[in-house]
Amino acid sequence: MIVGHGGRESALASRMADHSELYAFVGHENPTIVSAAQRSGGGHGVGDVCDPGAVAAFARSRQIELAMVSSDEPLAAGVVDALLASGIAAVGPTTAGAEIEWNKAFARELLLEVAPESVPRLRLVREPRELDAAIDFFDGAPIVVKPSGLTGGKGVKVMGPHLGTHADARAYALELLGRGDGGTVLVEERIDGAEFTIQAISDGRTVVFPPATYDYPYRFDGDEGPGTGGMGSLSMPTDALPFMTDAHYERACSIIELVIERLRVEGRHFTGVMNSGFFATADGVKVIEFNARFGDPECMNIMSLLDGSWPHVMDRICAGRLTRADVPLRREASVVLYLVSPDYALRAGPPYEFSLDVDEIAARGCEVFFSSAIALGADRYRTVGTSRAVALAAAAPTLEQARSAVVGCAADVPVLEWRRDVGACSYLEGLRELLSATVPDPA
Repeated sequence: MIVGHGGRESALASRMADHSELYAFVGHENPTIVSAAQRSGGGHGVGDVCDPGAVAAFARSRQIELAMVSSDEPLAAGVVDALLASGIAAVGPTTAGAEIEWNKAFARELLLEVAPESVPRLRLVREPRELDAAIDFFDGAPIVVKPSGLTGGKGVKVMGPHLGTHADARAYALELLGRGDGGTVLVEERIDGAEFTIQAISDGRTVVFPPATYDYPYRFDGDEGPGTGGMGSLSMPTDALPFMTDAHYERACSIIELVIERLRVEGRHFTGVMNSGFFATADGVKVIEFNARFGDPECMNIMSLLDGSWPHVMDRICAGRLTRADVPLRREASVVLYLVSPDYALRAGPPYEFSLDVDEIAARGCEVFFSSAIALGADRYRTVGTSRAVALAAAAPTLEQARSAVVGCAADVPVLEWRRDVGACSYLEGLRELLSATVPDPA
């Protein structure tokens, strides 16, 4: 069983259906997930994916043997806890294990113990009267304001792209503190470097590391516009990305191992994927955040490269016997491109109808992973909410080939919008120049 209805769950469902009878518990009838379940001989149910009792009841009614939860809100709500309590093997952390994501203050405190050099300077603000001292601590340097809880990838604001001045940062922090939910705010120094993520797969002890991925977290080309859940992502045939050194990749992997081991020692059940964000900087690797599940869209990069059975990987995770050989990945590049509602990340807007021929796109070397969309009829779809509608994914021997495939298919989908620079060599060269300005030549 897969729990959730986004593009990430679409990719997982597609791979799970290849090797199992798949059932899905979803919030809306995602066309990819519904189709995958049907072709496997399974089915789906619609309900609140954050209701542990409802998810567990559905699993029991379908006699589910193996489940995966890879979305932040259901994990924080305790869906894995409920599945395990029902005797159902489940991939994903319990609420206690997932705290590494839903409580940024906890994550920073843990990281200060196991890898303090990877943590930016920070101050935790619990109430408004602490805010001025927290901002003054940084002596005028640019800062980042982060709500401690879940934000769907859209709550963090950075001086520069989002906040013009320290006064703006203060106002945003006060807005967060004034929401009345008891949440705290992290104020951190802004790190100048190139971002990358690693989708580490773990049974709670052994950790398997796929290639690093790069996410495009801003709405428009050139990283303009508001922050988003991610407009696309890529990986290379090598472990490291073009703007990184091997040392950056290896250090990031070692930090993830330290964090997962600390969670195990504390008795916090963590299995599945730790989607970890980093900066490559002149001072080494700095940690941005940890997520207790696959990234969206980065999950699609990894699933596009998988040459084995994902249900087998799930089974090995639940048995505590995961090995590197269980996760065979092709040494190719992969590119994922999200097609979104014109209003995405900008304003509330109406639903949009669009046309897309899944079979024709597949014949051109791309996979289609629906996210916030439902089917209306043959090749006709409608967006659900103001969000990312559908992703196109391709893997190929080179980055240029993978990008050409997704861009060519995206150009034939009307109505929806997408970034033209995802996977572009000129964009990656800009990141390389950013890093080389501060990092000595590794040679």
